[in-house]
Amino acid sequence: MRAIVHHSFAEPESVLTVEERPLPEPGAGHVRVKTILSPIHNHDLWTVRGTYGFVPDLPAQAGTEAVGTVDALGHGVKGLEVGQRVVSGGTFGVWAEYFTAKASGLIPVPEELPDEAAAQLVAMPLSALSLLHSLGLDEGQWMAQNAANGAVGRLVAQLAAARGIGVVGLVRRQEAVDQLHEQGITNVVSTGDDGWQDRVATVTGGAPIVAGVDSVGGAAASDMISLLAEKGTLIAFGAMDSAALEISSGDLIFRQITVKGFWGSVVNREMDAATRADLFAELLARVSSGKLTLPVAAVYSFDDVREAVAASLAPGRVGKVLLKP
Repeated sequence: MRAIVHHSFAEPESVLTVEERPLPEPGAGHVRVKTILSPIHNHDLWTVRGTYGFVPDLPAQAGTEAVGTVDALGHGVKGLEVGQRVVSGGTFGVWAEYFTAKASGLIPVPEELPDEAAAQLVAMPLSALSLLHSLGLDEGQWMAQNAANGAVGRLVAQLAAARGIGVVGLVRRQEAVDQLHEQGITNVVSTGDDGWQDRVATVTGGAPIVAGVDSVGGAAASDMISLLAEKGTLIAFGAMDSAALEISSGDLIFRQITVKGFWGSVVNREMDAATRADLFAELLARVSSGKLTLPVAAVYSFDDVREAVAASLAPGRVGKVLLKP
């Protein structure tokens, strides 16, 4: 079979290649899946660079999420059938024509869900919904997030709105505000404008912001904390600009701000099966109703993976870049 592989850790545009690899055989409790589509996530690229929390042995295949059809069943697998369409959001090495995964980690998807939406249903949307679930916010409460025009930011805004939770989104450019408005996402403020903090207060009507999600790092973390109410919570979700958080000790001591980290792969792995099932059912319902949109920027073949990576890294991109065998 053909697979996307890298033999060293470096920029994905320089090391990803398409190679022939042995067809994997499913072991006991595992399934072989024939790949239909797979998205490019930031954490996939960080893994290729060797800078993520998971570092694979080399040479390594890449990719972590895909939609495909069941191609072969390992011993003891029940509840799945050959030809059935499934998604996987936590299987490493899915940028291949075929991959194997634990049967328990595969989720059947309904026929009415398009491949383009199914391909990106688990990793980012489930992480976004798990993040909201972990915050424990009640209907009518407010939260804030930066990088609001990113994939997770868009998802959090839509999912929170469906739950009746207010979200203030922070972006750096007015163009991003306009792009989000086109997707139906409002309450977005550009930090490039003077007096943006006052604009945030206008959006919330002066209501306290009890939680903030920082995906940027550096000074952006301090900006986020400045918006939080006393005893608010800051969630460190990503580090687009800097791995270091610039935080005042005074905010932690005198305003009793709590700072926590969130890694979706760990949270979802440790979540009880019933809660995970409920959250995934909510995702399917939101997508089916149109309250949650999963746009696609472009679809590239495996042979054009380096061009696909460049497209995924392009500023201003709206929607996921998908790979197709």
